[in-house]
Amino acid sequence: MNDRTHHRTRILTAMAAVGLITVTSACAGGGDDVGAQAGDGVANTVGVALPEEAQHVHGAGVDPESGEVLVASHAGLFTLPAPDRLTRDATVPAHVGPAIDLMGFAVRGPGHYLASGHPEGDTDMPDPVGLIETRDGGRSWEALSLSGESDFHALASSGDLVVGFDGALRATEDGVDWTDLDPGVEAAALAVSDDGRTVVATTPRGPMRSTDGGAGFAAVPEAPPLALVDWVPGGSTVFGVAVDGGVYRSDDAGESWERTGGLSGTPEALHADEDQVIVVADLLVARSTDGGATFDAW
Repeated sequence: MNDRTHHRTRILTAMAAVGLITVTSACAGGGDDVGAQAGDGVANTVGVALPEEAQHVHGAGVDPESGEVLVASHAGLFTLPAPDRLTRDATVPAHVGPAIDLMGFAVRGPGHYLASGHPEGDTDMPDPVGLIETRDGGRSWEALSLSGESDFHALASSGDLVVGFDGALRATEDGVDWTDLDPGVEAAALAVSDDGRTVVATTPRGPMRSTDGGAGFAAVPEAPPLALVDWVPGGSTVFGVAVDGGVYRSDDAGESWERTGGLSGTPEALHADEDQVIVVADLLVARSTDGGATFDAW
């Protein structure tokens, strides 16, 4: 294991120590991964298959204009055709842009995404890349801040606000100047409300929640052991995926949770909006249109 996965590995190891997950093989440049193993150990068989070169996945999203599904992987960004496209052609992922091991990933707008991670192959960028930005759908990336310094393994964005975890929880509104947030939170995944006031984080101690923009967090009582979270824009609904693949919904901004369904395998990434829930597990991109009750490919 090298430094590029130190923070994520430390968090997952802590989760394992308290019985939240089983830590699998270590992630490094060679392509192994550390993941949240589903409780029954059954591999996922549902969804659109990503190519083997993706190796592992750290983030997912949907472009708000094209509807394309975005998958941030070890090999860089993959796009999948919009699920509602009017065609019978097979859904085939396409690799877009340079080879970057994309760790944290967030969608800001049409063709406008944020990420962090490590350059791969002959990609000429500092390692780690810090906070980077694309405005052309991932074809090219530019540094915003902390190049050669930070590797954000968790990113969430709402409006101008970006919250990230690179060993410390911090936030920025201009992509350049960062403010430290609650130092006691080791976030594996983050979700932020539209107004930026409420932040939900998955941590080794279980889900935690802030109502002051991340300055202070408190544990969520009786919450499931969530590994992933994502906020549905326009309201107070948050979806989460537990370490055993269970899908949960909160309609009160993360205060309480109800199980809606589940997916076998190792949960790797989550996206939720008013039309769909997308979960990546075992390099398969699965989509639900019934709030996580059932999943399928498209």
